[in-house]
Amino acid sequence: MSLRTVCLHGPESTGKSTMAPRLASAFDSICVAEFGRAYCEAHGTDLSMSDLVAIAETQDANAQQALASGARPVILDTDPLMSAVWADMMFGRRDPWFDRWTATADLYLLFDIDLPWVDDGTRMFGSTGERQRFFDLSRRELERRGVPWVLVDGTGPRRYRNALAAIRAAMGAAGV
Repeated sequence: MSLRTVCLHGPESTGKSTMAPRLASAFDSICVAEFGRAYCEAHGTDLSMSDLVAIAETQDANAQQALASGARPVILDTDPLMSAVWADMMFGRRDPWFDRWTATADLYLLFDIDLPWVDDGTRMFGSTGERQRFFDLSRRELERRGVPWVLVDGTGPRRYRNALAAIRAAMGAAGV
């Protein structure tokens, strides 16, 4: 099995969107940007459950298009598992669509909350308690789904090196 997709997962303001294009560049691959951010910038952050499903469906379609290009590993800034966690955070429940979705990534990088939270106009959960809850829900979703994942922590260059090392280790384990 080859490493086709790596998804960056975890709470807001943990460096995922900054890291995703850097990782794609390091592997001469493609980065699939977070659609939810563009959606919120265009429509606001007063999201409904149907908005979250639409965001997840579009994110997944973008990922499938990138995979069809043949680039490997495709770096996903997020995927529908993260939208499911957003549903849990915002509504305490999720649409059944999320549990029916099965196109999970080959590797998830769970980004720790060891970076300061920055309000950028689209972020919502900045308190220490909210960030911890978001992180815990993110981790539980990966565990519940039984997908391969690695915690990425550290600041500055160390965080980037940790993410690269996790991907390279998975590529080695996959025989790439």
